[in-house]
Amino acid sequence: MMRKLLLGLCLGLAALAQAKAQPQNGADTVAAIKARGLVICGVSVNAIGFAVPDARGVFRGIDVDACRSVAAAILGDAGKVRFVPTTTQVRFTALQSGEVDLLVRNTTWSLGREAQLGLAFASINFYDGQGFMVRKSSGVTSARQLDGATICVQPGTTTELNLADWFRTHNLRFTPVIIEQVEELRAAFVSGRCDAYTNDASSLASFRAAQGNSGDFVLLPEIISKEPLGALVRKGDWRFFDIVRWSHFAMVTAEEYGITSQNIDSFMASPNPDIQRLLGRTGEFGRAMGIENDWAVKIIRQVGNLGEVWERNITPLGIQRGINGLWTQGGLQYAPPIR
Repeated sequence: MMRKLLLGLCLGLAALAQAKAQPQNGADTVAAIKARGLVICGVSVNAIGFAVPDARGVFRGIDVDACRSVAAAILGDAGKVRFVPTTTQVRFTALQSGEVDLLVRNTTWSLGREAQLGLAFASINFYDGQGFMVRKSSGVTSARQLDGATICVQPGTTTELNLADWFRTHNLRFTPVIIEQVEELRAAFVSGRCDAYTNDASSLASFRAAQGNSGDFVLLPEIISKEPLGALVRKGDWRFFDIVRWSHFAMVTAEEYGITSQNIDSFMASPNPDIQRLLGRTGEFGRAMGIENDWAVKIIRQVGNLGEVWERNITPLGIQRGINGLWTQGGLQYAPPIR
């Protein structure tokens, strides 16, 4: 009797493991990517430092590099990505419908989004917070001086909710100037239709950097929210979720050990067991995710570590690394062990 109970328990656990390994929504994104030979990634329309085409039409940015890291891990080639610019209004639908494989476009991880949209955040590549921008000529130096101000904000975003909450909390009044299209919103601020413009601080810095008269605009010191930005995938396709998550962690781990796109060969014979596992010299961690064991090597060679990605895309905006630094340097970027 006891043997039958144990056998039944083992079979039940095996069935549970099998069910967990299979996508609950019937999709197999990794198989689809391998079959088409491309990762399809939803990104921002025009966000300097995050996702923007250069003069040759090649997309550049920290979100772009997150997409490229996934292509390197699955296909062995970081260049095999099709970038789909998505607006705030259609970004989640594009992912839910399967138009894109993943979404990496200045999108905040929140309970509501993860619980209600059928999506899961796999990583955080930028710890952000909502801020305010004003014209230097206004003389405003603090958000607390914006009582009674008109403020440009996009509708249907966490930005709009945070704005109302912050002003209510501080017993201040404001009039929202609500414009759906971001380019129209920014033009309204520049033309003087509103006294201030609110968005994620990174987005504000990106916008200011694109202006020829960037010195005419000031970022106020207040950060009024937590806005962890990262990559989203559809819930249930957990193998793809693992790959997206660990592609980010591989870049974090590489930076922690000082492994870059330029010196990676010198680490191949490292006696450090953690480095050996990261580089696929020992263990079968890549194959456990359905990819090659040297998946992290391909990411580091072709995309770089997280520090290289930051220096290439964010440093030119004048944004300090701060809380986006490694945990060993007082930041929040911390990767679980590969073992």
